[in-house]
Amino acid sequence: MNNYMDKRLSGPIGAGGSTPLLSVHNLSKSFPAHTGLFGRTAGAIRAVDRVSFTLERAETLGVVGESGCGKTTMGRCILRLIDPTAGQVIFDGTDIATLGRSALRAMRRKMQIVFQDPFSSLNPRMTAGATVKEGLLIHQIAEGAAADLRVRALFDEVGLNPSYASRYPHEFSGGQRQRIGIARALSVQPEFIVCDEPVSALDVSVQAQVINLLQDLQRDRGLTYLFIAHDLSVVEHIADRVAVMYLGKIVEIGLAQAVYQNPLMPYTQALLSAVPVPNPNARRSRIVLQGDPPSPAHPPSGCVFYSRCQHRAKDAACTQITPPLEEKAQGHFAACIKQPSTLT
Repeated sequence: MNNYMDKRLSGPIGAGGSTPLLSVHNLSKSFPAHTGLFGRTAGAIRAVDRVSFTLERAETLGVVGESGCGKTTMGRCILRLIDPTAGQVIFDGTDIATLGRSALRAMRRKMQIVFQDPFSSLNPRMTAGATVKEGLLIHQIAEGAAADLRVRALFDEVGLNPSYASRYPHEFSGGQRQRIGIARALSVQPEFIVCDEPVSALDVSVQAQVINLLQDLQRDRGLTYLFIAHDLSVVEHIADRVAVMYLGKIVEIGLAQAVYQNPLMPYTQALLSAVPVPNPNARRSRIVLQGDPPSPAHPPSGCVFYSRCQHRAKDAACTQITPPLEEKAQGHFAACIKQPSTLT
């Protein structure tokens, strides 16, 4: 277990000393890499590489990083939409990696997902009402007139006219479709929702509406979110804590305010320098990373960010030492061998 998990689990590990709702321990996912005419297996691609974190009840953990860093794969492994290669995912005291098919289906009442694309995530052959009602029927929560009443209530809760339940997905805008996706997730009364870039395909004005809806639902229902995004300004608005991923690893994690005001990892500094500034008269020093990310099929030795780091050690120590995710400031962890004073 890495230093981050040692620190999180050494004392009171939840609000008031309670157990976290979700604990992820050394989660990994590799995909076989094929080559040649006959698809011969030639190694593995490490999409998620020994990720560990905890998530408290009613908390939002934002997960950020550039495309291909493993954010979505990690979220789907946590829900077991895809099976992890190694590691533990302990949800409400149960390791879901060990659950059989029927037990996993029952557990999925507590764990849901809102997908990125509101267009492809809805079945075009089903009405919006039937889409939301499907979970109620599968989990035997309600049926018949009672199910219809719950669907209408869910539509109203997410800001849709209940009469829209008879319409098909092509009759809705992108923002309305995403509200249907949220209603579908809420239908089974979950405790935890993975929000997989839920606003990235929406207009900016609609993004704000959906984010506000998610916050209202969290307040009213006590929901816990894993909020995956590449837009750091959106994550800053909704997240309590932020985890930064690079090449399948979490390289920095801490309270959102601490990460945004004092980023310790050079990669986080570069990401934040690229966030647009609303004031046209303001200027921000942009950090331009050189080169492309290394291949996850052949990750570098030592620090995974070394080849692009603007603070890499001249003595090449960064190529020899794999930095653990350790506490650099109170509650603020970063995977870098340099001291915080040398990174800012």
